[in-house]
Amino acid sequence: MLYEGVLRKMQTELGNPIQYFLVFENDFINFNQALNKKLQLKFIKFQCLSCGNDRPIYRQGFCKSCFYETPAAGDWIMKPELSTAHLDKEDRDLAYEKRVQLQPHIVYLANSSNVKVGVTRKAQVPTRWIDQGAHEAIEIVEVPNRYLAGITEVALKDHVADKTNWRKMLTNSVEDVNLVEWREKLKSHIPEEAQEYYINSNTETNLEFPVLQYPEKVQSLNLDKTPTFEGVLKGIKGQYLIFEDNTVFNVRGSEGYYVGIDIN
Repeated sequence: MLYEGVLRKMQTELGNPIQYFLVFENDFINFNQALNKKLQLKFIKFQCLSCGNDRPIYRQGFCKSCFYETPAAGDWIMKPELSTAHLDKEDRDLAYEKRVQLQPHIVYLANSSNVKVGVTRKAQVPTRWIDQGAHEAIEIVEVPNRYLAGITEVALKDHVADKTNWRKMLTNSVEDVNLVEWREKLKSHIPEEAQEYYINSNTETNLEFPVLQYPEKVQSLNLDKTPTFEGVLKGIKGQYLIFEDNTVFNVRGSEGYYVGIDIN
């Protein structure tokens, strides 16, 4: 069956295993149902997620001009500690920034390839953990805005990693750890402004991904270099499709690419 549309990050539903959906304008694919089937992926054109024009994608699904103009790509997205909406200060669009920044945020620990600290909006739990391919995660603090979450993450980065080794995550070269112990060990390093928001009564969340076969050594598919690819789908983890020949495709990393997908 042939599907066509612009790539956005896959939507997910928590389950055992997690369910993955690629949503297009007029259709969607449940990739769990495509496991063990042959997929052909073909790049057709670009479609910026902001302006919709056929312009080369620069970052995060946006063409270069939109990346530097849209509030959805402000520096505070990647660096929450730069958030200023709580001070009533605008970066690019104060109304948008207030809507996103001035809501409950979670600082968490996740184990994808190693234990790491991260930040997400409370409404994005556990979606954020799924997107990172974490097989276990736990909340540390719940704060009322993005700025407090950002300064907490910065403080904790001196004591725990803040990046995921995506190759280890995809080969499943991970170990279970006690995240409750990690959370308690990091408590004293939480900034004074966020200490009152510390969570000390929760347990780990465990996540199961739909993977039939992990790659031994990953080979990343780049649509700019390889505009057409065909392979048997063997798993989905994080925002990656995993194929039988060890090829992996980062769907989120290819947002803004308009593609055709044929499933047999």
